Order: sequence, then C-alpha cells, then structure tokens
Amino acid sequence: MELTLDLYEKWLRLFAKKVESNKAYLSELDTAIGDGDHGNNMARGVSAVEEGFNLKAPEDLTSALKLTAMAFISKVGGASGPLYGTAFLEMAKASSKTNDLYDLLEVALAGIKKRGGASAGDKTMVDVWEKVLPEIKNGTLTEEKIHEAVEATKDMQAKKGRASYLGERSVGHLDPGAVSSGYLFTNLLKAEE
Repeated sequence: MELTLDLYEKWLRLFAKKVESNKAYLSELDTAIGDGDHGNNMARGVSAVEEGFNLKAPEDLTSALKLTAMAFISKVGGASGPLYGTAFLEMAKASSKTNDLYDLLEVALAGIKKRGGASAGDKTMVDVWEKVLPEIKNGTLTEEKIHEAVEATKDMQAKKGRASYLGERSVGHLDPGAVSSGYLFTNLLKAEE
C-alpha cells in the first residue's frame, strides 16, 4: 500500500486525537512500571506534530515525516521521544526512494530496535510493531490483531527500559509504549477507511 501525504496527515491527526484523549490512561500505565510520564510526553509530541502541520503545511510526504520526527525528538522527554522520533526520521530518509507503507515501517522498526536495543519479547513497543508489520505487508491487519499484540505485553517480563528494574513485578502490566503503538496502528486503519 502506498503512503500518500494526505493519508499520512489524516493518520497522524487521528493518532494525535487518540493520544490526547487517552494521555491520563497512558501515564497511569507508565506509573505502574515506569516513571508515569508517557501520556503527557506523547501528548506533547502529537500536539507539536499537529501544530507543525497547521503552520507549515508540508508539501510532500518526506517533509511531513521529517516534521513529525523533529516534533518528537525536540518536544518529548523519556524514551518515547527518541524512539518515535527515530522511527519517523528513518521513514523520512527512506521516503525519497519509496512510499510503500510496509517498506517505510520496516525501516522505522529497524531504527527503533537499533536506538532502544530492544527485540521481540522485551515488553516494549517493538512487540507490537513486530506483530503488526507482517499483517500490513499481507493486507490482513485488523483492530483485533493490534489489540492482541498490545495485550500480549501484559504477561511479559520487561527486559528494557525503566520497567526492567522491576523484574517479575513488571508482569501483569501493559507496556505503555506498546499501547501508544497500538493507537498508532489502529488509527492507520481508521485513516484508510
């Protein structure tokens, strides 16, 4: 599937609304196993993205992806800023060669893994991305599959980030980054409707 500027902007605006209306929940999840700021951090990031779209009106996909990356890198603290920022920056770099959604998300995931040092099973956003990408490639992604990928992090023991300090006590909690990634992909489906 091709990622166009229109689809991308629609997608990110829907994602922004979802994050803004769920920022307390995201921070609550993060309070249990992290430092409690994921919701506010993500809301700051998406708000900066929307502001950028409104002020600068990107003319092409690459500019829109760069704008998103810079908003996350410059406005968001914690781990989520650099990780989401890296994802969108890698997509921006690749978008000069391709606008295939799967190809762009594949380089984004590689960037997230390199930046955060996480792999599948570590109870991070990577767990959601790893399960969602093949479904995108096959055109079989559903909200249910995204929900399952997010829910799967509940029974994992965290091996990366602040949650890893809790050891076995991290089991039984959803990973906040996995939940916000779930929002990202759910709103991709909504943008495509």
